[in-house]
Amino acid sequence: MEDILNLPLNELICLANSFRKGFSLDICSIMNAKSGMCPEDCKFCAQSGYHKTEILRYPLQSKKEILERAEYAKSIGAKRFGIITSGKKPTNRELDVILKAIKEMKDISVCASLGRLDRDALLALKDAGLSRYHHNIETSKEFFPSIVTTYKFSEKIRTIEYAKEAGLEVCSGCIIGMGESWRDRLNIANLLKSLDVNSVPINVLIPIKNTAFEGISPISAIDVIKTIAIFRIILKDKTIKIVAGRENLGRFELLAFFAGANGMIIGGYLTIKGRDVSEDQRLIKEIKSL
Repeated sequence: MEDILNLPLNELICLANSFRKGFSLDICSIMNAKSGMCPEDCKFCAQSGYHKTEILRYPLQSKKEILERAEYAKSIGAKRFGIITSGKKPTNRELDVILKAIKEMKDISVCASLGRLDRDALLALKDAGLSRYHHNIETSKEFFPSIVTTYKFSEKIRTIEYAKEAGLEVCSGCIIGMGESWRDRLNIANLLKSLDVNSVPINVLIPIKNTAFEGISPISAIDVIKTIAIFRIILKDKTIKIVAGRENLGRFELLAFFAGANGMIIGGYLTIKGRDVSEDQRLIKEIKSL
């Protein structure tokens, strides 16, 4: 499979696009329902308690606020709504609030990213109406210890397996541009294929001030496009989302979708605003014309 790295970029893109054709565009919107104060030491993350970043920090928002954000997601054209919380996992009280909110959501597919949950919590989410659980592996198993030291890669894999056992779809992806090699990227794609996840978000590292990775130079747009194409070729029929960091592609952003991406987030990210909704809606029209 490493031979794929030697293909000329134009051949990679054409091959990836042949797999992408016929897929509908998966548009989701997310809510940072609990921000900051995380005990983990992920070097890329503005919400880690190890980093003194200038972000908003707040406890879990109310059921009313979560439901209002879901309505907003529908109003801007999202087909999926994701509830995301910082930290290892929610408390029982916090999970109860989230479960009650999910039960009241209508006319939108609901996803959640709540950390390393056990079987019972994931089953409860499924029973409440959750359709998909999001849990990024972040990078390859081999490179993971260079990114995170406060928990093990195997814990991430176990959470994904628990979610699948609960009957949930799984969204799991990575962040590229953290110093990983091309082999690491191949390993990420192949692992996600073996886990048979449904959706693969590809984030491009945005070096955030006061994180451990604030001094990392951004990777090139060409490297991002090549990565997306390789993931599409390996993962074939899975949804591939280009999410945080895609705005930095500039004039190459539309090419990312021609090269295999068929999903995106609209309405901002966790601690980063992202592009105005109106601009993304114009981009969506262009993508659908490809």
